[in-house]
Amino acid sequence: MLNKYTYTEKKATRDGFGDGMTELGRENPNVVALCADLIGSLKLDKFIEENPDRFFQVGIAEANMMGIAAGLATAGKTPFTCTFANFSTGRVYDQIRQSIAYSDKNVKICASHAGLTLGEDGATHQILEDIGMMKMLPGMTVINPADYNQTKAATKAIASYKGPVYLRFGRPSWPVFMPEGEFEIGKAIVMNEGTDVTLVATGHMLWYAVQAAKELEESGVSVELINIHTIKPLDEEAILKSVKKTNVCVVAEEHQMNGGLGESIAGLLARQHPTAMQMVAVNDSFGESGKPEELLKKYGLSTEDIINACKKLIA
Repeated sequence: MLNKYTYTEKKATRDGFGDGMTELGRENPNVVALCADLIGSLKLDKFIEENPDRFFQVGIAEANMMGIAAGLATAGKTPFTCTFANFSTGRVYDQIRQSIAYSDKNVKICASHAGLTLGEDGATHQILEDIGMMKMLPGMTVINPADYNQTKAATKAIASYKGPVYLRFGRPSWPVFMPEGEFEIGKAIVMNEGTDVTLVATGHMLWYAVQAAKELEESGVSVELINIHTIKPLDEEAILKSVKKTNVCVVAEEHQMNGGLGESIAGLLARQHPTAMQMVAVNDSFGESGKPEELLKKYGLSTEDIINACKKLIA
């Protein structure tokens, strides 16, 4: 099954968001977009060109943007707020909690440039805590797609999903390897069935997990690879079914170990099926300026790190 996951081009996940928004603009008249002075970075140009009366440029006023979005949702619109992940969460957490999550507003918080793969912009912008912050909010759905195709599908899927959503994506060109098609919120994708180790990955790290799984299979290790694009609500059934076969689990994510997908899975397994685990994630550290691939390697998020984590558990 792994051999079908190859790529012929690289495209940024933020391009998938922009193209998804363009299609939504044509299909759903209730969709409106708000941006905090980052139109080009969020790939909104085509949406704005085709729907100038459904776009609101709020400037560098992210907290105000969340309040406006809550108001638009109250009036029956489906607002998509657009800025960098750091500004979509840390800067406006109070507004999201009080004005959106608490009253279950139908606001889609769309966050680009997340994680170490933001690259040269450095630690101040490379937020690695956002998933933890957002998944703790009651009623908040948290989605972290893996490539262009999946981000485009997720963007369109959340428009018809009722309730607040945090959609996280990134800046760099990245392999496009997931098939086009429907995106089911809260439903994991089993990309390869195996019996020796459960390997779970999300976001950009899924491509590295695919490469790791291929190398492990070639060396005789049977890998069950699971794509968790929806971190909350978590597909507990798929994870439990897998680890009951393998009895070991490795989780790979571009986020802090604290508060991320790995922590959610660890809690699930502790409650229902205690299992040996390894987490391939950033270990209590800020990032720094550098090339995306070099930063992932330095902070322990390379393909080799995933392979080593799997071998360690199996041994």
